[in-house]
Parts: sequence; C-alpha cells; structure tokens
Amino acid sequence: MISPAKVLFYLIEFINCYASVYYSNFLFFYLRRTFGFGELENLLTAAAGGFVYIIAAWQGGKLAQRHGCIPLLYAGTLIIILSLALGMAFPNPAAQVLVYCLWTLGVCFIWPALEALVSDEAGVALPQMVGIYNVTWAGGAAVAYFTAGILIEKLGMASLFWLPLGLTAIELALLPCAAKLLKKQNGRKHQTEPLTPAACPADTKRFLRMAWIANPFSYVAINTVIPLIPSVAAKLDLSTGMAGIVCSLWMFVRLAAFAAFWQWKGWHYRFRWLAGSCLLMIVCFFGILLTQSLALLLLAQVGFGLSIGLIYYSSLYYSMNVTENQASNAGLHEAMIGAGLFIGPAFGAATIYLVPAAIGIGAWSVGGLLCVGFSGLLFVRYYRGK
Repeated sequence: MISPAKVLFYLIEFINCYASVYYSNFLFFYLRRTFGFGELENLLTAAAGGFVYIIAAWQGGKLAQRHGCIPLLYAGTLIIILSLALGMAFPNPAAQVLVYCLWTLGVCFIWPALEALVSDEAGVALPQMVGIYNVTWAGGAAVAYFTAGILIEKLGMASLFWLPLGLTAIELALLPCAAKLLKKQNGRKHQTEPLTPAACPADTKRFLRMAWIANPFSYVAINTVIPLIPSVAAKLDLSTGMAGIVCSLWMFVRLAAFAAFWQWKGWHYRFRWLAGSCLLMIVCFFGILLTQSLALLLLAQVGFGLSIGLIYYSSLYYSMNVTENQASNAGLHEAMIGAGLFIGPAFGAATIYLVPAAIGIGAWSVGGLLCVGFSGLLFVRYYRGK
C-alpha cells in the first residue's frame, strides 16, 4: 500500500514535471519567435542547460545523500521560482539563456531527491514504487506537451513563465505536509526488519553500467529532437498548438511503455531488450527529424516512445535496486541524463556551424553519435577484462 507521504511526493512529482515541460520544451518556440533563434541557437541553448544539468544533478544527489532529500526539495523549488521570476523581468536573449541555466540548477536539486524518496523501498515493493514514479512523471510530461501549445496560444507567451512559477509555488506549499508525513512513516519503518534489494543476477553492476551508457544517449536523441521540433513543425506547416498535439505522441507512448514495463518484469536484466530498444531509438530518431510525411512522423514517434521508455526505466530501476546510497545513485542517474542533454545539442550545433549548407546535417551527425553509443553498449556487454 502506498503511504500518504508517497502520495504527496508523487503529486509533487506530477506538478513538477508538468511545469518543467511547459517551460523547458516550449522555451525554444519562445526563443525562435521572440528573438529569431534558429536551429543553431536553440541547440546551443539546450547544450548550455545540459552542461549545467550534468554538474548540478551529480552534486544534487550527493547533497541529498548528505543533508537529506527534503532540504534539497525546498532549495530546488525556491531556485525555480526565482529563475522564472527573473525570466519575466529580463526579456532579452542573453538573460533568457542564463535564466534557463539557473532553472536547470533548481530542477537538478528536485529530481534526485524525489527519486530517492519514492524508492526507499526494496524487495517486491521497489518495482511498484519505481513503476508508479515513472508513470507519474511520464504522464505529467505527456499531458504538458499535449496541452502547453494550446495554452500558450490562448494565454500568450508570457505564460511560459508565470504558469510554471505558480505550479512550483503549489509544490512549495505541499512540502511541509509531505515532510511531516514522511517523518511519521520513517518512525514506523525503523520498527520493522531491514529491507533487501529485489532479486538480480550476479552481473548487476554490468547491467547498471550498460543502462548508464544507454540512458544518456537516449537523451542525446530527445534533447536534439525537442529543440528542432519548431523546425519540424514549420516543415509540416503546423501551428504551435498543433505541433504540441502531434509531437506529444511519443510522450504518451512512453507513458504506456512505463505502465507496461511496470506490470511485466520479463525485461529485468535482459540484454536483448535493452539492445533492441537502442536500435529502435536510432531508427525512429531519423524518422522524426527527416520525414516529410505526417503519417511517418507519427509512426516514428511510436517506436521512439517505446524505446525511450525501456531505456530510462532500466537506468532508474537498476540505480535504485541497491541497499544504500540511493540518493547518490539517483544523482548519477540524472547526471547521465545531463550528459545526453549536453552532448546531443552540442554535437548537432557544431555540425550545423561547420557544415551549414548540408541538408539535415544535425540529424545525421547526432544519429552517428547514437551509433557510437550503441557500440559502447556492446563493448560493456561482451568485453571480459581481466
């Protein structure tokens, strides 16, 4: 049974994910329309946020392990509120990039802390807790991307700041109650027997390393696709609202994948599932960015959502299926995401800058990088060092 404290933390997670997607994903539409950012500028902005994400998430996990998850949640929400307020106050391009980086710092204090809080179970309870966590944040992301474009058209681009700010303020208001319930829950837990990890094979560390390789490359793909969605929308003559509806399909598929992999555990510690997902992700990445057909765009998103779902689930589940240092592992899991958030856009931006006349060069170069990542996965799987 889910404790009242965890229910509140899942609610905070859902709100935080909705607010995060509303701001971060549609920031690129704002930068394109307000300041004339093209593919290169949007990719560079995404890369800057990704670089901050690597360091902030890594340190966020360590700080949560050392000082507790609740203080990190307070710090993260306050930083986000401050950054969005600054975004409204300073509407110029340089300030917006700095605001995005500050906002990223706040987010990186929140996610590792939430992951550790909801995953402080083991045995048969851990897969359930991780499953609910994944379905919750993926649901928030999908609903946000589906509705954000329409809301921005109705409320104006200024809502990119004030709406997520208001939602984050709600999170801040929920935290004292959640912390109080958690304290009561932990008092009861200390009277029970210690929990042990769910059953896993002897080479669990090898699977964790493989998942930590695959997950950043999945975010290389994601964070290359998202800044280029405005260009895809322009190519297919989609409005901001319609782009949000059409291009949110992969997020709903990822949500469905999380629900399926939560209930069916046959993928646990099975290399063929992880490797197959990486291959499918690469094919669908090209499909999303290079297709000239709306039907093929939708089909590619289905495969993309399925593959991304299993890759992310593997990384988080293997990271949490340990007896100690869950917050630090959550921070490393998020830092691996940050590596993908930085590498993909940075590599795409570099190739666009160096070969600006080549059609689709950003997609092809990042696709090649994804193939390198898959080769690294195979190396870790089959290399037997002495």
